[in-house]
Amino acid sequence: MKLTKKSHACVRLEKGGRTLVLDPGGFSEEDAAAGADAILVTHEHPDHFDEAHLRAAMDANPAAEIWTLRSVAEQISAAFPGRVHTVGHGDTFTAAGFDVQVHGELHAVIHPDIPRITNVGYLIDGGKVFHPGDALTVPDHPVETLMLPVMAPWSKISEVIDYVREVKPQRAYDIHDALLTDLARPIYDRQIGGLGGSEHLRLTPGDSAEV
Repeated sequence: MKLTKKSHACVRLEKGGRTLVLDPGGFSEEDAAAGADAILVTHEHPDHFDEAHLRAAMDANPAAEIWTLRSVAEQISAAFPGRVHTVGHGDTFTAAGFDVQVHGELHAVIHPDIPRITNVGYLIDGGKVFHPGDALTVPDHPVETLMLPVMAPWSKISEVIDYVREVKPQRAYDIHDALLTDLARPIYDRQIGGLGGSEHLRLTPGDSAEV
């Protein structure tokens, strides 16, 4: 499986000539979802869900489909009848030839005064890749490659390190990193890599790896 990092939280997976895109949001490139056969969206925040990006991808490929939670599906399903599927924790499905399990229900706490919204994570092909969205969800299944939300308004680095320790992936690639400056990256690399207990890796947007 080929994994390509796009800006911020967006990831493209390619296998058998088909492409699955996760979270092509407003912080990602305009063409982040271009050519997608299937798109997964973890939650409604604009850095993960950009309606224009989704519409462009769906218009370009009449066979493309979206799987997401209800709050996102309600905003876009009318435009694409029968092509937007609502999912929640515990659901399983196949999208563009990828087997997907849904894990998690709520976004991480940003502040106690801010109501929590729904958020789901996607476990791909039996644990090859796990994208948690904006939560530190631990799936009940071994994970080979964890897409790690490395920096967010709702997290601190000790929580990120403990999350890697709890999931115990073979490797963790940074996502959710658009707000992380180059000055801070070596600090995160050193601490997560040294304390997390798993191989900690980072891809520049546009770069790829085999997983």
